[in-house]
Amino acid sequence: MTDARFEDGHEKPLNLGAQDAEELQVLSALIQDAIFPITEMKWQAKQHRFGLLLNRFRWEEGARVQTTPERVQSLLVIDNVLSVASQGVDRAEKDMILSILTAEFEAGEDGAGDIVLTLAGDGAIRLSVEAIEMTLKDVTRPYKAISKKAPKHPE
Repeated sequence: MTDARFEDGHEKPLNLGAQDAEELQVLSALIQDAIFPITEMKWQAKQHRFGLLLNRFRWEEGARVQTTPERVQSLLVIDNVLSVASQGVDRAEKDMILSILTAEFEAGEDGAGDIVLTLAGDGAIRLSVEAIEMTLKDVTRPYKAISKKAPKHPE
């Protein structure tokens, strides 16, 4: 007996990267409304790497979202990270669930700058990077969203 594979369900896992601000906008759209427990956030200072294990809403499914909204667990990894700062994130509150609204790049000098993950509820995570190097990789099969609804934002 073998484990199920994405190909068995005709679903293709995402495995995308971003190395400039334009590509980062694509990943930002794909991680919008992703949720994660605060315990699934890891900063590896020696490796200059920051990672999140997200429960990502599958926006790429387009019209299917209207009938069967799905999420998938994904790894978001940001390399070349020099430092990490946050606002509105209490690491001591182990039950905290965070939700990503956007990922944006604020350019500095020579390709360096800050990647800012804006969170729902006025929180933010700021990653100072030498250069943009972000990857998003689905690591589980999609599953029905518990809410059975697509996230909505006020216009």
